[in-house]
Amino acid sequence: MAHYHYGRKICEDRGWTFTAAVIDGRRGLATVFKDIPVQICHFHQMKTVTKYLMRKPETDAGKALRSIMLTLPRTDEATFTNVLTAWEKQYRAFITEKTLVLGTKHWYYTHKNVRSAYRSLVTNLPHLFTYQRHPELNIPNTTNTIDGYFSGVKKKVAAHHGLRKDRRFKVIAELLNRS
Repeated sequence: MAHYHYGRKICEDRGWTFTAAVIDGRRGLATVFKDIPVQICHFHQMKTVTKYLMRKPETDAGKALRSIMLTLPRTDEATFTNVLTAWEKQYRAFITEKTLVLGTKHWYYTHKNVRSAYRSLVTNLPHLFTYQRHPELNIPNTTNTIDGYFSGVKKKVAAHHGLRKDRRFKVIAELLNRS
């Protein structure tokens, strides 16, 4: 996270003002912007949950959680929170079920992927609807704009494959300075 703090400081030293941040959900990144509103990208949150549940979950709990997650871009905070809370109450025993390792005192959560998907949503919930709480800031709910911009930069840099590191840095700096 030190790199992100340093990057923000450099930008601010150059006159940039941050009014809000849309982040991909990387652990700890929200602390870099703790003094401004932070929105976690809905696309990245959905990818995280899909990583744990897959596209076609096998369990009823996983299927129900995936359907809740798919409503994320079209719902509001209160509704999403209520539905997620109701899901947790219904499947609490399922996500807290433990399996003992034979011959030891160790155990693990039986349905760790469903549990991890749920924990990801609960942990990120305070930052999933920032764009709705601050409509005056016109915060997007995804990082699509910047991801698309960097995609173009990557294509231009890739056209010059084989560049030494210092020259690659110059090319990237020039491309970023043009915008």
